[in-house]
Amino acid sequence: MLTIGSVVLGVSDVRRAAAFWTRALGYVPRGEIEDDWVVLVPADGRSGPRLSLGRSDTPVQGRPRVHLDLYAGDADDQATEVERLVSLGARRVRWELYPPDADFIVLADPDGNRFCVIDTGRG
Repeated sequence: MLTIGSVVLGVSDVRRAAAFWTRALGYVPRGEIEDDWVVLVPADGRSGPRLSLGRSDTPVQGRPRVHLDLYAGDADDQATEVERLVSLGARRVRWELYPPDADFIVLADPDGNRFCVIDTGRG
């Protein structure tokens, strides 16, 4: 049986991306942060997928086929988390495909990789 062990993001600056994602998710580096690679893991032995950051010169996609969904507990939690992530260096993405009653907000990390913050309280 397979499980997802790690989600890999291509980034232009591994150290900058590691600084953002460790603060965003409360993860820690599994080992040394290198100029071209790092694996981030949940802190304090918590379970969860790893986030691997690899140096890439490939341009960021405007509509990526794969992205992260980060879950917030409800609309208030979502708003708080979005503001926290923006304060860490994320930016809001103007996205023309939002449905009228979207339960998600699209952000981009400092490298431009898009991800969503989902209000799970609606489900």
